[in-house]
Amino acid sequence: MLSLSDVSLKPDGEDRFAHSFTPGEISVVLGANQSGKTDLCRLIAGLNTRAQCSVHLDGKPLDSLHPRQRAVSMVYQAFVNYPNLTVFENIASPLRAKKANSDVISRTVASLAEKLHIQALLERYPSELSGGQQQRLAIARALAKDARVLLLDEPLVNLDFKLREALEVELRELLHASNTIVVYTSSDPRDAFTLGDQLLLLDRGQKIQSGPPLEVYQNPNSFEAMALLADPDINRFQRDGKSCALRPEHLYLVSEHVSSSALSFDMQVSAFETSGSESYIHGQVDGNDWVLRHSGMLSPQIGQALKVGAAERDVVQF
Repeated sequence: MLSLSDVSLKPDGEDRFAHSFTPGEISVVLGANQSGKTDLCRLIAGLNTRAQCSVHLDGKPLDSLHPRQRAVSMVYQAFVNYPNLTVFENIASPLRAKKANSDVISRTVASLAEKLHIQALLERYPSELSGGQQQRLAIARALAKDARVLLLDEPLVNLDFKLREALEVELRELLHASNTIVVYTSSDPRDAFTLGDQLLLLDRGQKIQSGPPLEVYQNPNSFEAMALLADPDINRFQRDGKSCALRPEHLYLVSEHVSSSALSFDMQVSAFETSGSESYIHGQVDGNDWVLRHSGMLSPQIGQALKVGAAERDVVQF
């Protein structure tokens, strides 16, 4: 197990927290930009950062170890490969550093290249690869190190949407086949459900909630936790003196006659957008900015008054 204690992702060193990551699981660290995701990875890897914590792997401290001495591999969002080495030599580089024999190197490179679908590219150089191929190469090289901990710092953020979706599925299958401790950082809530077995939410350097993704989604402990798992943002309102929120996907358009068991709100449309499969209606409800997420294509008029509804069970109260 990878255990972190006295974690401080802020320069002031206040509000420290602890967290553990389990082998064989993908832990998604979800947070907005500047929330501390990259600093957390750099702490584990032993790289320079203003953040602080104590790191133990299987009960043994890593704090005094040089990054190269740690059983940790890291993949960055940028395509970091050795430009003067072929794909084969890039993957082989961690093995050569450990002085592995040529047979082990050949077998390992061939196996990883096949799993990541780059076996036909072994003689090429990184400059001859597409963005998706370069990131597959970076992941293969990280896996070749056979590290106990694999840190993936938003590795797919620079890829186009379709390629990203395909790689996520392949990556999940590949990583679950090992007993590696996987820490995957992201700012996209979809990754929590697509990839994550466990979830750690960070907000401005603080741990605000953790647990299985569905459990955190269904039982957020704060507006901040709920908002991190919403796309677009949550809809906030007051009821009986209590702060409440609804997710955009839990709103729907209603007629004038609403079931007595449902809630209804009056929204004035300020904007709308559609992707073809989904539409987003933006508007004002009691002076608050709201958004409704609806399947299919809708075309309301700007300034139009709509009545929107929600089930009582979908209201989250804080």
